[in-house]
Amino acid sequence: MNALFRPLARSALIRNAPLALRPPTGFHKACGFAPCPIGVTFPKVHARFAASSVSGRPGSQTYEHAKLNVKEEVGNSLTDWARSIAGGVFTVARVQPVKDSFVGITRAVATTVPTPYLVMGLAGALPYIASSGTTIYLAHQAGMAAMGTVTGIDPGVALTVLDQALNFQVTYGAVLLSFLGALHWGMEFAGLGGHKGYPRLLLGISPAVVAWSTIALDPMPALLCQWLGFTALWYADNRATSAAWTPPWYSQYRFYLSVLVGTCIIGSLAGTSYWGPVAGHGFLTHDLDMIRAERKQNRPERSGVIGGDIEAVSGGEASDSYVVIRRKKGNNGEKSTGNHDGGEH
Repeated sequence: MNALFRPLARSALIRNAPLALRPPTGFHKACGFAPCPIGVTFPKVHARFAASSVSGRPGSQTYEHAKLNVKEEVGNSLTDWARSIAGGVFTVARVQPVKDSFVGITRAVATTVPTPYLVMGLAGALPYIASSGTTIYLAHQAGMAAMGTVTGIDPGVALTVLDQALNFQVTYGAVLLSFLGALHWGMEFAGLGGHKGYPRLLLGISPAVVAWSTIALDPMPALLCQWLGFTALWYADNRATSAAWTPPWYSQYRFYLSVLVGTCIIGSLAGTSYWGPVAGHGFLTHDLDMIRAERKQNRPERSGVIGGDIEAVSGGEASDSYVVIRRKKGNNGEKSTGNHDGGEH
């Protein structure tokens, strides 16, 4: 019998069958595994790969159907993301979205933000945007001066101005972070959502402590720490909104302002690291002296002392300057002499 059924057991039909339908092998016997009774039929195996347990059909039968399913899944994911950003307050009766979608939920929450709060919030971010743009521009100028491409500015001066711009951004970021934390003290004093006591007061003072510590750091690590501080504070505000400690629009309002500030920080870090000299850290005095010596060699300074009578004449087309200072010629056509020899400058 074994000789009769052995060719059938080695056939392609049995080898390609599901594992549950294959006969036990010697490995199972050697390991002591008891063979399971075959309780899985072909219809059940097919049903495991079907999206619908009722019809037994896959979720996407055509390309158009698959595209529609992907679109619905992406839309559902974005809707859940909008709910998370808003802190779940869209279920409150006063914040009802017209359409349960990302745009619908975002618009419904945004319309509840008082206009003065929205205007002043954006206005407060304008100096931060300006400081970030200035930092990126000065980093580019400092990098070009270090390479000798821009010769109209000393690399030491360019680096000093860049450092001042970075310090301004760090200082203003510390002020913003402290202000956002202090808002929780105001909500506690007003009893918004009830008086929470120490938990809300500690939430309000923590950003100020983080912001104060970043001022003592170098600009680049300080910006990174502030980015982490803004991100962590928004998460805390999101949880506070979910717990009804804040107005229902506060979490989403804070999210988009944090995205704006975070984009400025990342832009400053990226621009300074890419264009700035030595990745935005400083120059050593020796490095500055070497760069200045190279600049002087490529473009020597034109200065000196001319003795005797001098005159200023037009440089002409062959000259590299509009005016030429030289010794005044005498009556016989020779240049007058003085205490010091000199030439044309």
